[in-house]
Amino acid sequence: MASSRTEPSQDPAFADLEAARAAIEGCTRCPLYANATQAVFGEGPPDADVMLVGEQPGDREDRDGRPFVGPAGRLLDDVLVEAGLERAAVFLTNAVKHFKFLPRGKRRLHQKPNAAEISACAVWLHAERALVRPGVIVALGATAARSLIGRVETIAKLRGAPQRMADGTMLFITVHPSYILRIPDRARAATERTAFTRDLVAVRTFIERASNSDRSA
Repeated sequence: MASSRTEPSQDPAFADLEAARAAIEGCTRCPLYANATQAVFGEGPPDADVMLVGEQPGDREDRDGRPFVGPAGRLLDDVLVEAGLERAAVFLTNAVKHFKFLPRGKRRLHQKPNAAEISACAVWLHAERALVRPGVIVALGATAARSLIGRVETIAKLRGAPQRMADGTMLFITVHPSYILRIPDRARAATERTAFTRDLVAVRTFIERASNSDRSA
């Protein structure tokens, strides 16, 4: 398995997640902070075995200040249950912490983060990784994958091929749940949801095997 080249930064360092969460509120590393309601930091156990990384907060997340609480989050919750994983046991975050959008009347239309924004926000994802130290990271979508492996790749190429990162973390790459929600054909959407569930089952299986191996060592 290939090794990722992007590893946690040594700067800045935080004592704990709460310290990092407080610091991100003053982040001006890219222009996105100016229009977003707030920065949306990660959420979950500080010692979670699994970290799920999405692209960025959406409209609901930006307003509530929590990751994955909108429609994509509800789908993710359902699929986690189907895969035998608990939301309360995983750490949920995003590659970019401020909502990037285009105003359209009363609506705010999602805009994909660019390379500079992903790079500027990497310091916060690196801090979360360094503090939580998950055994497994799941990149949900191309933006998350780019932030973690440091290059642009298609999900089709990376999906189903876990990578061992240099710090020992196992990286799984799959689609973002919002991708499934955008599919207009119901039959195809159902097929993609099944594939997404299968990806998360593979994560659970890996964790169980690693745990059993540790106990027998």
